[in-house]
Order: sequence, then C-alpha cells, then structure tokens
Amino acid sequence: MSRLRGSVGKKDRAGYKDFVPNGTNIDHMRSRFNSSKRKNKPESPSTAPIDPAKARQLVFQRAAKLLAARQRSVEELREKLMNGRGATKSNVEEVIARLSEYGYLDDAKFAQTYASLRLRERPIGRRRLQRDLWLKKVDKQTAEAALDEVFESTPEEDLIDRAIAKRVRLRGKPNSREDAKKLFDHLLRQGFEFELVSEKVRALARQADPATDEPG
Repeated sequence: MSRLRGSVGKKDRAGYKDFVPNGTNIDHMRSRFNSSKRKNKPESPSTAPIDPAKARQLVFQRAAKLLAARQRSVEELREKLMNGRGATKSNVEEVIARLSEYGYLDDAKFAQTYASLRLRERPIGRRRLQRDLWLKKVDKQTAEAALDEVFESTPEEDLIDRAIAKRVRLRGKPNSREDAKKLFDHLLRQGFEFELVSEKVRALARQADPATDEPG
C-alpha cells in the first residue's frame, strides 16, 4: 500500500482533474467529504439524548455522592448538579425537593453546624464566618440566624482572647508598636470587630509599655 501511495506523482494527481467538474477544488471536496462523515457519525453515549427517567436517576446519584463527601447548602448543591450529565432545571429541582423532604438538605441546620465546627477548629470572628457562609451560598437571613445562635453560646470576646493567646504562644507578646500593629492586623483578618480588636490590642500593648497606645 505504501508503494502504491509513493507511486502517485504529480502527473497522477494532475489526472484527478479528469474525474471532477472544471474549476472544482480537490482539497475543498476532501474537506467537505470529511465534514459530511463527521455529521453522519452516530452520537457518542455522552452526547446522545438521555431518557428523562434515566437522567433523573443520574442527577440523584450525583447528589448522593456529593452529599456523602460533605454537607452542602441547597444553592451549592444546585450549582454542582446543574453541571452534571443529564441535568435539567426540572430534574435538579425535583431531586433537591426530594432530598430536602428526606432531611438531607437543610440550610438552617447546615449553617449552624458549619459555624459551630469552624469555631471549634479555630477562634475567628463573626465577620469571617459571615463571609464563609456567603461563600457556601447560604442566604443572608439563614446565615445571620445561625451566627446569632453560635455566638450566643460562644461570645466573640472569648474567641478573641483565645486568638490572642494562640498568637502570643507562637510569636510572643507585642514588645513594640510594630508588633502591636501586626497583631492588630492579624485579628482583623480573623474577622473580629474593629472596636473589639482595638480594645484588646491596646490593653495588651500597655502591659508591655504603659506609654504605648493603639497602633495607627
């Protein structure tokens, strides 16, 4: 076969013109033929239409796997499911409704559990948790209710004392205005309120140097 291909020279290729109408571009014909073959090629299993019942089953199975990995908010799960195979707005909403009915989806419970676990892991402020719940797609009203409950049992002032104690163990007490400023910025990044951070850092700095005031 390779010999046969090699034997086709310029004269043979020129002879192709005898078999096509005048002015026809052979390369263009080849391109159209290949395009036609691609169009007529059967759809692959991944692109072929899915039976609605089968599609709903696929969406449900994907939801089960996602929730088995970790808890999720309703909106977070919805976004994940819409990107999956067989997903439509209709079957995704049907699956979400069924999971909510079974108790596997509950934003209020999710927000409260998530916030409690975060505070057990590390001392952080309310603003930080607000942001985290927003990133988890929990609506503002549900998030605020969960935060009220969590911070009622664990006041933010207790949390900032824990955060300061941890920082002092790792870095030592602030012995200069620069050290106090670093602690101040660290606590703000952890989501504690500005006024609370100012009060705590000022008190700590004064223990080291009575002349030290709030870092500016």
